[in-house]
Amino acid sequence: MEQRRRILVTSALPYANGSIHLGHLVEYIQTDIWVRFQRLIGNECYYMCADDTHGTPIMISARKQNIPPEELISKMYTEHLRDFSAFRISFDNYYSTNSEENREFCEYIYSEAKQKGAIYEKEIEQYYCEHDGMFLPDRMIKGICPRCKAEDQYGDNCETCSATYDPTELISPFCAICGAKPIIKKSTHYYFKLSNFTNELREWVSQDHLRPEIKNKLQEWFTQGIKDWDISRDAPYFGFKIPGTENKYFYVWLDAPVGYIATTKNWCKSKGINFDEIWRGKDFEIHHFIGKDILYFHTLFWPAMLMVSGFSTPTKVNIHGFLTVNGEKMSKSRGTFMNASDYLKHVDPEFLRYYYAAKLGAGVDDLDLNLSDFVFRINSDVLGKVVNIGSRLGKIVNKKLNNALGEIDAQGASILDEMRKALPKIANYYETLDYNKAMREIMPLADIVNKYINDTAPWELVKTDEKKAQSVCTTGLNGLYLLTGMLKPVLPRIAEGVEKFLNIPSMNWESLKKPITQHKINEYERLAERIELSTVEKILGTKQES
Repeated sequence: MEQRRRILVTSALPYANGSIHLGHLVEYIQTDIWVRFQRLIGNECYYMCADDTHGTPIMISARKQNIPPEELISKMYTEHLRDFSAFRISFDNYYSTNSEENREFCEYIYSEAKQKGAIYEKEIEQYYCEHDGMFLPDRMIKGICPRCKAEDQYGDNCETCSATYDPTELISPFCAICGAKPIIKKSTHYYFKLSNFTNELREWVSQDHLRPEIKNKLQEWFTQGIKDWDISRDAPYFGFKIPGTENKYFYVWLDAPVGYIATTKNWCKSKGINFDEIWRGKDFEIHHFIGKDILYFHTLFWPAMLMVSGFSTPTKVNIHGFLTVNGEKMSKSRGTFMNASDYLKHVDPEFLRYYYAAKLGAGVDDLDLNLSDFVFRINSDVLGKVVNIGSRLGKIVNKKLNNALGEIDAQGASILDEMRKALPKIANYYETLDYNKAMREIMPLADIVNKYINDTAPWELVKTDEKKAQSVCTTGLNGLYLLTGMLKPVLPRIAEGVEKFLNIPSMNWESLKKPITQHKINEYERLAERIELSTVEKILGTKQES
């Protein structure tokens, strides 16, 4: 038997300065499907995440609300966890970067880097807003990208072309807080010598950690020359103070990814698990899921931080595109912005999981949420092709066949065998993040089951030949069992409903290879309801709050 893999998985940490929206959920649903699939096939797989809680935007938002930053992040933590739970995101631990574990690991990585000569001080010129009386960090200054000339870009990287640059390179900069034009002021900052790790990073990138198109993108940055990284920010700042300084703080982008390690440490303590086996050993694979806008941080800065401090570097960094709505960038001004909480008031969260799965591939292409297509696919695929099997056959078995499944005849066995032959291919698609291909493989199998049910018409057959009708229903409900098992990473709540209906233990990939016969089932309970476009459009009509 193939050895069970041991896997630690992370998603990028959501920032504690705003609500979870449907764009965020692309990543968490993508990650959760992969995690659930790994567990389904019997691998040891743990999913870590946390709120990213530091930085100037948090400090400013707390000031505006006249509350301490700690109160703000506590409130957002509760809201984030509530929304993630509603979408069935199955974290093993959801923590916070504002933790003692995170402080300790930040200080440890910093001290290791310092001892190895990878930290130096440098006087820099940076933007200072006289109106707000503070140096402006990257995310608090906006302007025109110096590379592609896209407008309204932040001071650290461009969301349009993914370029990274110094804030002073921005064209026509302005303070993102008050809109005033900032002045240049000098300050001493601490730098991480990223350039020292060029060879190690080249070697890491050359291995099988990234998709080819991402490797190609990184080669451009190697060609331009790897720049050293400013890891400090001036007071006032909400974050961890750099040891040995009076008014310097670790930049939020240093302590945010360290949150992956800190969250694992916190979980290991609570479970009595050996932390070093995961982050310092050879037994565990480490898989990160991120958006393409934070590529540089996770494929250059982060591996170098891990290298300098003796932690394991990622096995894979999986990168996805952005969400568009009806072909446009999600935006409040265009009326295409949707918070998770607004969605949940109107539509079943399983449906978004399925729609994203049907659209998500392994690459970095953007994913479009077309509302008409969404309604069509859910009603056609989830309701019409899968749930409908249980609804149609459950009534017959419950009312006419004493809740009993029987045997499967030769025709039924042939259909189910054909379906099982697809299991390895579907498993491979899940593994490689080609969820859209997996859905395209599964739905024609659902068509086969539905055609068989239509052709045999068990609702008529039961009037004249109960045994034959029972065999047909047994085949059909085994088809439902197989389809739901294949879809379980995507539709966990519906899968639980099918398990309850069929009166079976929790499905796994191995159990799908054996049919259910001579078995009592439970009363069928509705697994999902059809949706209307008018209902989905109500999500956009809900009053948006920033």
